[in-house]
Amino acid sequence: MASLRDYLKVLPQYIYAQHTASRVIRRLTHSRRRWLAAWLIRRFMRVYAVDLSEAVEPNPGAYPTFNAFFTRALRPGTRPQPTDDSAVASPADGVVSEFGQLLGDRILQAKGQYYSVDTLLANDLYASQQYHRGRFATIYLAPGNYHRVHAPLAGQIHEAVYVPGTLFSVNARTARVVPNLFTRNERVILHCSGAGGPFVVVLIGAMLVGNMELVCCKLRTLIRQRQIARQGFDRPIPFARGAELGRFNMGSTVIVLFPRDTLVWSEALIPGHVIQMGQVLGRLIRR
Repeated sequence: MASLRDYLKVLPQYIYAQHTASRVIRRLTHSRRRWLAAWLIRRFMRVYAVDLSEAVEPNPGAYPTFNAFFTRALRPGTRPQPTDDSAVASPADGVVSEFGQLLGDRILQAKGQYYSVDTLLANDLYASQQYHRGRFATIYLAPGNYHRVHAPLAGQIHEAVYVPGTLFSVNARTARVVPNLFTRNERVILHCSGAGGPFVVVLIGAMLVGNMELVCCKLRTLIRQRQIARQGFDRPIPFARGAELGRFNMGSTVIVLFPRDTLVWSEALIPGHVIQMGQVLGRLIRR
């Protein structure tokens, strides 16, 4: 449960000019001043003990910007996908914050904190009602993690939705303190389908992460509308399990949703458990 220390640590986030701070950080992290990029990368690696041995480019001095370093690609084979076609893979490296079954329309955020899947999916009730009493998993990406988001199983994207919002941090402390954290924050919703039926991948923005990217469309075109914006696809965009869907430009959170009775969770899954992209979250129920 949240402590007084938690509340005091989170309180300044209500005061910060969150979007202004994120724009300033974006300019710094995208700067092509080599001395600035090198300094930021060195400092970051020192604080977060980043391991570049798995990266396509293991030399920190070769990155032209801090953002190029932060969103670095991994060498092929470093995140193998499951061989079982029914396996649902983790879409990202990180920590399994929570997972389980929705209580009606409610998703567990942290002990004693719940939020509505209807609100998470921008009150698109036709879409969200499919996930009432369904299954969810929440994966937190710390700053030092690999920051690309991948498909948990093979399928296709039908629609991308941008939802404007706040930019609270999404770490465990903030999740304990800020009610409805994931429905307050800026986010991108990918409505997909696969062998088990529909599923959703939600990328949650966070403090200093007012900038995400998608593979399927230009997200900044949607962001400029400054309101809920949708990008449908006349021909759904196919993807393989493990294909890149998007990326964060700082630490954040990914939520995956599945309808009820479509999968069972892996017995190895535990809240707080460190997981890598490609490791098994669960398996589809064969019908």
